[in-house]
Amino acid sequence: MGIYGRLETGGRAGTGGRPRPYVRPSALLRRVFNPIAIAVGRKPVLVVRGRRTGKSLQVPMDPPFEWHGTRYLVSPRGETHWVRNLRAAGEADLRTRRRLEHIHVVELDGTERDAVVKTYADTITCNCRRSMEMLPDPADHPVFRIQPPAPR
Repeated sequence: MGIYGRLETGGRAGTGGRPRPYVRPSALLRRVFNPIAIAVGRKPVLVVRGRRTGKSLQVPMDPPFEWHGTRYLVSPRGETHWVRNLRAAGEADLRTRRRLEHIHVVELDGTERDAVVKTYADTITCNCRRSMEMLPDPADHPVFRIQPPAPR
C-alpha cells in the first residue's frame, strides 16, 4: 500500500450516479505524519467543522492554489472527509504560522473545475502528484474557490 494509500470508491454517487473515488491515506500518514505536520505548523492547516459531530477538525494542506488571481483548494485525493465537511459547512479557517484566515468557499463544477484541476496537476511538485495520477479524471477532484473577503 505504501505511504500514499489505496484507491477506494464510496460515499455518495457523484455526477452521473457514479461513486466518487477517494485515495485513502495510509495509517502512517494519518496517525504519524499528519499530526506532526499540524504540531510543527510548517504547512497550512484547514480547520473545518465536522458535518456529523460539529467538532473542529484539523487537516494539514498544501497552500491554496493560486491561478489568475483567485485562490482554490483542490483535493488531490478525491472525495476526502475534509471535502465533505467543507462542502457541508461552506466555510472554514485556514491557519498558517503567521495568521488565521476565515474563508468562505464555493465548490466548482464542470469546465471551470476541470481547468483548475488540469492547471493544478501540471504545476504541483509535492507528494500530491501520486494521488493525482491515481485519479486521472478531473471530475474526481473536488475544487473550492476561496471567495474574496466582503468589503468593510
